[in-house]
Amino acid sequence: MKKIGAELKQHALTAISYMLPLVVASGLLIAVGNLMGGENVTELSKMTIPNALTSLGVLGMGLLPSFIAGYISYSIADRPGIAPGFLMGQIASFLGAGFLGGMIGGYLVGYIALFIKKNLKVPKWAEALMPMMIIPTLSAIIAGLIMFFVIGNPIVWATNALTNFITGLDQSSKGVYGFVIGALGCIDFGGPISKVPNLICDGLLLEGITEPEAIKVLAAMVPPLGVTFSLVLSKFMKKPIYSSQEVENIKIAFPMGLCMISEGVIPIAMNDLIRTVICTATGCGITGAISFSLGVGSKVPSGGVFVIPAMSNPIAALIALLAGTAVTGVLLVLIKKKKTEVDEPVADEKEEEMDLSGISIS
Repeated sequence: MKKIGAELKQHALTAISYMLPLVVASGLLIAVGNLMGGENVTELSKMTIPNALTSLGVLGMGLLPSFIAGYISYSIADRPGIAPGFLMGQIASFLGAGFLGGMIGGYLVGYIALFIKKNLKVPKWAEALMPMMIIPTLSAIIAGLIMFFVIGNPIVWATNALTNFITGLDQSSKGVYGFVIGALGCIDFGGPISKVPNLICDGLLLEGITEPEAIKVLAAMVPPLGVTFSLVLSKFMKKPIYSSQEVENIKIAFPMGLCMISEGVIPIAMNDLIRTVICTATGCGITGAISFSLGVGSKVPSGGVFVIPAMSNPIAALIALLAGTAVTGVLLVLIKKKKTEVDEPVADEKEEEMDLSGISIS
């Protein structure tokens, strides 16, 4: 069972890696268009440059079910799985099953394509047609009929139930769920664990629920900004908690954090993993709780501080980000051990000279 779970997760992560450029580009197009006063339009006569940017971004976001389905299927069945996977994503969009429908359709058609690939024997002259015609066509027919007539409606019901659950939360519940989404979304600094809740946030965005996406954007900035604040605070309190090498790493992590790249914290966290994770996850959770409770929403799935002006409540978003950053910084200063000169890596003052006198060329 554990092996199956790891396999399914790997296929999802592969699809996410292909999907992220689409998410980022589409989100930034929406943000730029909205900041210029643009809106999504469906008639060419109403098209202006701001409207064109916003509309293009919306069209890109509409491709997410097809991308996630297509590349999950590709990860499972290789090239023959791409076309039927994209078709399952189109079915998910048609049914209103959204992101969840795309994922399920991708797994379904991917394994059907893989089964056909491994078990269907054809004459030698038809082998060249297997990857480009026979496997895609047969798998699309089988999985498409299953999606339309068997599992389509249950997926739509599940999607609607999740949507209604999120939109029906009261303030206290929003705080709790916001904390959980924020903490899990940055617990391994952009690694495979955090990609799961972030994927859910992207899926909810397709259903018009923007608050979880705002948590994803804001919480991703908290670890690097919080670690940077802890460095400043530790200097003020005369309690050094970072080595000189870690200080240099923080100088790199800070601008990365402003751009919503949490990975810059990893070299710092690895030196004191448990304490750092506790502090950063708590700060991210605080950011998520405040953001969700104050109704901050983001139609843009990436961009860091540069997309805060495009959020539904920029002031509240800034408050949530600063609160999480402050909590992370204070906790780090309180629970991390004080560094001493002994903890500093000592470089050799003088390298041993290499004796080349014994080398001769005949």
